[in-house]
Amino acid sequence: MPETPAYPVGLRLAGRRVVVVGGGTVAQRRLPALLAAGADVVLVAPVTTPAVEAMAEAGEFTWERRAYQEGDLEAAWYAIAATDEPAVNAAVTAEAEARRVWCVRSDDAEAATAWTPATGRSEGVTVAVLSGGGGPRRDPRALAAVRDAIVAGLGDGTLSAPRGRPRTPGVALVGGGPGDPDLITVRGRRLLAEADVVVADRLGPRDLLDELPPHVEVIDAAKIPYGRAMAQEAINQALVEHAKAGRSVVRLKGGDPFVFGRGMEEAQQLAAEGIEVTVVPGISSSVSVPAAVGIPVTHRGVAHEFTVVSGHVPPGDARSLVDWSALARLRGTLVMLMAVENIGAIAEALLAHGRPADTPVAMIQEGTMATERRVDATLATAGERAREQGVRPPAVIVVGDVVTVGPAAGPGAGPAAAPAGPAAGPDAAPAADTRQ
Repeated sequence: MPETPAYPVGLRLAGRRVVVVGGGTVAQRRLPALLAAGADVVLVAPVTTPAVEAMAEAGEFTWERRAYQEGDLEAAWYAIAATDEPAVNAAVTAEAEARRVWCVRSDDAEAATAWTPATGRSEGVTVAVLSGGGGPRRDPRALAAVRDAIVAGLGDGTLSAPRGRPRTPGVALVGGGPGDPDLITVRGRRLLAEADVVVADRLGPRDLLDELPPHVEVIDAAKIPYGRAMAQEAINQALVEHAKAGRSVVRLKGGDPFVFGRGMEEAQQLAAEGIEVTVVPGISSSVSVPAAVGIPVTHRGVAHEFTVVSGHVPPGDARSLVDWSALARLRGTLVMLMAVENIGAIAEALLAHGRPADTPVAMIQEGTMATERRVDATLATAGERAREQGVRPPAVIVVGDVVTVGPAAGPGAGPAAAPAGPAAGPDAAPAADTRQ
């Protein structure tokens, strides 16, 4: 007789008794979803994993510290038999059958009355994938792969689905990450896919713009260092005008919107105009670009702190807000953004205030891009090395002993630039606009 398919249904378990028998890794995986559904969970197990025990001690569910016994499923709506003893699981399943309680059995799906689907969620949509009937159940890994593909497609906008609610006009300030399009957040990519208008920085993940539907208007908000630039006032005005026209607007930035990205200036302007603003954090180039070439900004026994500094204003300039003498006294890592033009003056200031001349320096140009390269130096030679090697924006400059920690560390002041880091590849894209 051919196998009949399972009937899919969603259980509303809020406030209802759910019994989980067994405290191992299966319970550890299933408990969070049950608790998120608001179930009144009772766990029956003499011992549990440390994670499950911590959840119980936090009062997230009731833990009966004993073996299963007949009657434990009284008044239950749902049960999970998840011990490593088949006889116990069979007894739980039998009681569930007698009490007409749906029961999942972890060790023998065919003996259960319910199956746990491969489940994922994306923006209010729950995706549950079950094996079909008419043959043997599919490998759970295959079901999980189907689930993951659907959730990923919904999350990043590559799987188009009708929206269940009207689109809300407004502006999303989206951090695009250090440049590689794969390093934007899932939420950022989804909002980008849903946008009517995209106001894009030069060094955001521009490869993603090619994926936008033809009707999406793209506004170039490029700021070329010491060259052409769209004025910040014009950017603000464009955001306001399109949002007030009822459009969904994404302000796509490199790195993180609030790390030297003028994101707060834009948010304040939009708030003053009564426009709803959503901020989507991005991976900052200050930590991700060094990581891409094997440099940790902190490392046990080497650096317990790191400081991120804008170097667009040189030491001694009346506009500078940086205390270079204090930075020179720090023992941790110094990460400088927008510092290529002034690296010579900055190095001199750090040396003058006591930073050792042999302090390692790495200059990572166009990090996470196919054109990524790393130039190593010391504080004493940084300015000269930057000129010799033609280092240009965008670049992140790292000062400190962590430069020599990673497996890809270059010589302190070698004769040539180190090769591109491991993150470089043919699909990489421009870096964040803070790495100038």
